[in-house]
Amino acid sequence: MKLKEIIAALERLAPLHLQDEWDNSGLQVGFPESEIRRILVCLDVTEMIVDEAVARGCELIVSHHPLLFKPLRQVSDTTYQQRCVVRALAAGVSIYSAHTSLDNAPGGVNHRIAGLLGLQDLQWLQPREDGAGGAGLVGQLPQPERDAEFFARVKRLFGVRNLRHSAPDGRTVRRVALCGGAGAFLLRDAIRAGADCFLSGEFHYHDYFENGGVLLAELGHYQSEQYTQDLLQEYLSAEFPGLEVLRTALDTNPIQYD
Repeated sequence: MKLKEIIAALERLAPLHLQDEWDNSGLQVGFPESEIRRILVCLDVTEMIVDEAVARGCELIVSHHPLLFKPLRQVSDTTYQQRCVVRALAAGVSIYSAHTSLDNAPGGVNHRIAGLLGLQDLQWLQPREDGAGGAGLVGQLPQPERDAEFFARVKRLFGVRNLRHSAPDGRTVRRVALCGGAGAFLLRDAIRAGADCFLSGEFHYHDYFENGGVLLAELGHYQSEQYTQDLLQEYLSAEFPGLEVLRTALDTNPIQYD
């Protein structure tokens, strides 16, 4: 299978025109005519991920977070990005990233989070003008939950040890806004949408003072997007049944809690 065929399929799922202006989704390393037989799916590209791809015989890494956000001024061993590029090229491993192109796509990252929560009647928090996608979602829980019960269920669903959140006050949560990763930029949209709670990967400290009465809950950036790996693995396996699509065995979350 040619890399260019896999790229075409990924960009049907996560079209590049949906990515944010600051982003760098798309091909990071590699050549479109390369032959691919095995794919490694991950959230972040690190040196250990490249080594894992080589060890497991994968010619392609598909990640959520891009390896390259800014142009490289040199290709050496000064930064981890440079070292990853050198290792990947030397081993014949290509790298493709679907970041905000997948965040903003129908059926993408945020829809996976909404599905885990059981939200219904989904709407974009910040729809695109062309109606093709948007940022963040808001939807309804099938049954209202007390705030403390909702927080406890979120912890179980996402397997988080620590959930940072607003102080529960006994209110009922029914309408939930969400955004995987760094969702603070959508807080005003969540307030306008009448959300009882806004769930994201991370907020700013002062968002808790300026929340317009909306409860805030932070899963952690990695934790909020961890199931992106399953989404990509399932999609690629269905599109290319002749290829082996592996999920990384590594936890690349750089933040730990004691």
